[in-house]
Amino acid sequence: MTDRASPPHASLGKTVSDQIRGQILDGKLKPGERLIEDRLSAELGVSRVPVREALQALSAQGLVLLEPRRGATVADVTPEVVAELVEVRALLEGLNARLAARRHDPAIIARLSDTLRRGNEAAGSASAEELASLNREFHSLLVEASRNSVLSEIMSGLRERTALAFSANGKLRARQDWKEHSSILAAVIEGDEELAGLLATRHVQNAADAFAQALMAAKAAN
Repeated sequence: MTDRASPPHASLGKTVSDQIRGQILDGKLKPGERLIEDRLSAELGVSRVPVREALQALSAQGLVLLEPRRGATVADVTPEVVAELVEVRALLEGLNARLAARRHDPAIIARLSDTLRRGNEAAGSASAEELASLNREFHSLLVEASRNSVLSEIMSGLRERTALAFSANGKLRARQDWKEHSSILAAVIEGDEELAGLLATRHVQNAADAFAQALMAAKAAN
């Protein structure tokens, strides 16, 4: 007999997972920070069951680390893992931008243009959390513009895991990030597949270089 309560329960688990994911990707929950079930339950207004399920799901996606006796922590992406992620993401971002230029969907381009405007306005004054959210919105729309469901599914996990590392770039690179976004979107609007792909690949590589420089600076400070 079908359990009629299953769909709402599944929906609650996804909602909780999305909320915790958003806090991680926005930088509100930092790499290495402990994720205590009781505290999250109270903050999100749910029982511990959907929180536990959400942490398990996020662990499978590489955003949360689950360890015996220590519990859950926000994953701390090592430089070695970042390098491997960037190798793949840079290539796929290039493919994604080429497809976006080829499909040239006016409705999505209009939404991208609006996000770009808000991102440029925010670059000089917004918080790191707001900038991370706008950056995620731009890249999500760019994936949508490719109109390739397989690529979209693959890119989702890559973007989130690299975002854990690139959040270290924060406000320092915001203006340059949105300048590069502007160039990518301009190439997409022009339908220039090769240029869009090149700029998107370079954008990921530039972010990776900035991450490496920030890491070196942090080590030197210590």
